Amino acid sequence: MCSSTHSSTIVVGAGIIGASLAYELQKRGQRVVLVDRDEPGRGASFGPLASIAITEFLPVARMSIWKQVPGWMLDPEGPVRISPRYFPKLIPWFLRFLKASRPSTVRHVEQAGATLSKRALSDTQTLLQELGLSAQISQHGSLTLYANETEFMADRERIDMLERFGFDYEVLDGRALHRLEPEITNEITKAVLLPDNKTVADPFAIVQRLIERFKALGGEVCRAEVMGFNRGDRITGLNLTTGEYLKADQVILCAGAFTGRLARMLDEPIPLETERGYHTQLKSPGLELKHSIIWPAKAFMVSPTAGGIRVGGTVEMAGLDAPPNYDRAKVTVRGAQHALPNLQVNDHSEWMGHRPAFPDTIPLMSPSAKTPGLFYATGHGHLGLTYAATTARLMGDLVTGQTPEIDMTPYHINRF
Repeated sequence: MCSSTHSSTIVVGAGIIGASLAYELQKRGQRVVLVDRDEPGRGASFGPLASIAITEFLPVARMSIWKQVPGWMLDPEGPVRISPRYFPKLIPWFLRFLKASRPSTVRHVEQAGATLSKRALSDTQTLLQELGLSAQISQHGSLTLYANETEFMADRERIDMLERFGFDYEVLDGRALHRLEPEITNEITKAVLLPDNKTVADPFAIVQRLIERFKALGGEVCRAEVMGFNRGDRITGLNLTTGEYLKADQVILCAGAFTGRLARMLDEPIPLETERGYHTQLKSPGLELKHSIIWPAKAFMVSPTAGGIRVGGTVEMAGLDAPPNYDRAKVTVRGAQHALPNLQVNDHSEWMGHRPAFPDTIPLMSPSAKTPGLFYATGHGHLGLTYAATTARLMGDLVTGQTPEIDMTPYHINRF
């Protein structure tokens, strides 16, 4: 049973963001109920590429990206696929995306991302130590691969950003790269080592431990779907599809890409879309890989995680309800085999999840502009795992009436 006669702080969404926040609030003395229609951690948090990717905050909305979109649209194996049937619904989102591409806005977005990224690794390490999971984080960083100088110069915008904000990196020639990862093809002549982009051993195990500790502190997990909200002068409760009702002092919406539907129920629409992401988990890869690797020109990433090697990286925009198109997963596997010629792919599984994306690529971490007692923590895109611990601490302050350590204005709902 989920119904309660006592008012609670309710967190909707039991992925890495919601689980981290529910645990943080329960530690702070709140009576927290965590609500999700699925088992905790089985949504987008189940299948990330397992990277604490503190350098990957370069805004997607940039003029240089717009120039590449026509070519991507014509390439069936390109890094972005947009469903023709769904495209009309995306037009308002793309208009906001275009607006966010202005150079002045890009600089603002970079700063907002850098502010979170500067503390993300430390916050994650602190949380994992508290959970007894310090060994989850690898000692190795990530490698960005370039077949030639042209590919390297095409990625210069990202490297310039790292220099501007003081993030560590090291440019390697082919010989130095192959000393670190001998399985990488000799076609790669240059790489950038990002020492602080760590990989975790099993993202799903982190969510499971968060839930375990949350419940040990007295937190409650309710498996149900939200069908409506009760409001007076403020939020007062949730109606569930089970027919049950939960009284609420406060509600935080952390339901990833599905948060947009919940916000519309509350007459507060937000421009949230799903970037459908795919991965292939290779259970017997036939080689050892210490670093996660990204090949920007081929638009894929490979990470050693979950007892094998995970491959992913493309984006599909087709809405929340279309069936998976696992051809997208096969595209990235072919790229991975190009980079790692000895990679074995026979023993594998495929997965698709919904990454929540705003046009400006900044997460929403904010109280509602319309309903007192309602908060949002969503839109982390590809950086949900990266920003989870930081989001929990910042939102924990907002929800409990404390002053966060950073200026939260860039992440406020009023920017829409």
